[in-house]
Amino acid sequence: MNVTLDPSRDDLPLMANTSRILVKHYVLDLDVDFESHIIEGTIVLFFEPGNRLKKQSSSFEETCSSESSEVHEFRITEPCPTPVTNTRTFSSKAGYNDFAICGKGKKDTSDKDGNHDNCEQASGISSSQCYCDTGHDGSEDFLLVLDCCDLSVLKVEEVDVAAVPGIEKFTRSPQLPVVSEERRNQIVCELVTLPAHRWREQLDCYARCSQAPGCGELLFATDAWSLQIRKTGAQTVTDFPHAIRIQYRTKPEGRSVSWTSDQNGRPCVYTMGSPINNRALFPCQEPPVAMSTWQATVRAAASFVVLMSGENSAKPTQFQEGYLNWHYYVTMPMPASTFTIAVGSWTEIQPEACSSNTRATENIFPSCEDNFRWAGVCNHVEYPCRFQNVYATTQNIIPHRVFSPLCLGDVCQETLLQLIPHCLSAAHSILGTHPFSRLDVLIVPANFPSLGMARPNKEKTGHTTDLGASVVKHGLNPEKAFLQVHYLKGYFLLRFLAKRFGDETYFSFLRKFVHKFHGQLILSQDFLQMLLENIPEEKRLELSVENILQDWLESSGIPKPLQRERQARPECGLSWQVSAEVTKWIRMNRRPKKRKRRQSQEVFEKLLPDQLVLLLERLLEQKTLHPYTLQSLQQTYHLPEQDAEVRHRWCELIVKHKYTRAYGQVERFLQEDQGMGVYLYGELMVSEDARQQQLAHRCFQLTQEQMDRALAQVVAEMLF
Repeated sequence: MNVTLDPSRDDLPLMANTSRILVKHYVLDLDVDFESHIIEGTIVLFFEPGNRLKKQSSSFEETCSSESSEVHEFRITEPCPTPVTNTRTFSSKAGYNDFAICGKGKKDTSDKDGNHDNCEQASGISSSQCYCDTGHDGSEDFLLVLDCCDLSVLKVEEVDVAAVPGIEKFTRSPQLPVVSEERRNQIVCELVTLPAHRWREQLDCYARCSQAPGCGELLFATDAWSLQIRKTGAQTVTDFPHAIRIQYRTKPEGRSVSWTSDQNGRPCVYTMGSPINNRALFPCQEPPVAMSTWQATVRAAASFVVLMSGENSAKPTQFQEGYLNWHYYVTMPMPASTFTIAVGSWTEIQPEACSSNTRATENIFPSCEDNFRWAGVCNHVEYPCRFQNVYATTQNIIPHRVFSPLCLGDVCQETLLQLIPHCLSAAHSILGTHPFSRLDVLIVPANFPSLGMARPNKEKTGHTTDLGASVVKHGLNPEKAFLQVHYLKGYFLLRFLAKRFGDETYFSFLRKFVHKFHGQLILSQDFLQMLLENIPEEKRLELSVENILQDWLESSGIPKPLQRERQARPECGLSWQVSAEVTKWIRMNRRPKKRKRRQSQEVFEKLLPDQLVLLLERLLEQKTLHPYTLQSLQQTYHLPEQDAEVRHRWCELIVKHKYTRAYGQVERFLQEDQGMGVYLYGELMVSEDARQQQLAHRCFQLTQEQMDRALAQVVAEMLF
């Protein structure tokens, strides 16, 4: 597969050889350093061989082509500086007593809603050195390929899981007189296939195995998009170690996380939906078919809060003076791209008075396996699924927390805390069981690329090789993240289908679809095929999977069914009200400015936010709006206090009509809503107005250091 790509414009390579071997579980042990903008530590990967167990005879060049003609050397130990942060200690001797983490026989610290307290994890890793190995070209060894970018890999080693005391309690492996590769791999195979009801023991065993000593360093090499690992003499996937530990650190310029400041000016770092997903945060398998679970311990200074997309509400424990441990885990297998982390000086927003209804729903899902009552059979791989628990199926509002910078606490308390229970309840009423046991909501920093959250999926990947490698088409083009056409067409397709079949029929289908396909990877075709199979034939008319895909997903422009609907549909009441208000504003704009007030002065109606967006869009079609009209617009609707969508349209009006008195509002928008501001930069520059162009350059200069990289690249191309 050719991976010689323009890193700013072309396809995103997915290099992992997932057809040969799959990661089943990740254990991360990380430190966050805000001074150096580096996250460092270890990740332990537990593997299961894929469905291709034949001997790997291809060379490295056949596995994945080099980015250039340079030779990649497999390294194993050469003196290299590996400074240790002040928050962790690497030891050449790892005492077995340090392995236990909430071990078997200890008191279970889980609370009743499945949220676990932390137990401190001690890390014992041998000191590392690296050398170049040039005596073996590796052509006969199995090669593990992981997706990796912008990481400094320091050491890779096999983990001696057989050395963990009591490991036989978790597996059926016989006590062999000599510890062998076969026994270690058998232990991992049994560990990753433990039944779902033993998930607590499984997580505990993963944690203890991750702390086990190494039993041999592995050869590794890196290029721009991957990490390749092999073991001399391991010629098949079954011979390759099934548990390996990678010691690494991120780079400050890594594209998976954003080091920035929150709205209070305090430092923070978070995963922001990067086009390269998490491969610059940890080595992983990016193709969505690689569904895995994970657990992570993250250390940070005590002034910071660590949030992750885990199933538990982590409670920090003391690591050392001034530093805290945060532990999260996930038991539902998901693609590595769904792993998220945010570290900052967040404040948890507490409700003024707890609603009795909300509190009641938070405790109706007991976590103890003895209380599970199975409600049916699922079609996904085995895991502790909430759809199989009758308590969870009736939980319309799951436990949830809201975090934000301190300066936004009041508005979150007044609006967001009141809104979330209604949203959760509405989702449950339409879609059924919540797939996750809890929810954390974070008010992200201003540099969040709000239009860039598309993730790789099976539809967007190109040709897949026999090894499982593929590409995400145009995944590296920074401009793709800011095109909304696919989101809009998807919305209108769902709306079109709901109108065609009726809300009752359509929502009933959605519930069935979620129940059937939860926990699985699906395609648009799967959704459409099941929809048409569940709809009476008389309602389908000319609809088929093929013509829906052709009209809505594969053709450019406005789909023909939507055009016909727009032509035939009379204007709705809300839209008609906006049209009437537009007429008033146009009439007012045509009047002389100094005309004396009369009783016939326009009286404007109060409009909803969506109506305001439509109003401003209609007014954008006007060739000229006078300053007094714009001033009246601002005062009538209190536009600076409206939401970002309304303020965006308002800023477009300001720029188009050169309303200089409100330029400060444009500057505020470009600094506080950076993800949406890309369009305004374009408008400011194409106007060829010197003052507006100076405004654009000034705002970019103030924000470019903290701006999302793809956004900054697009804006820079507009400005320079």
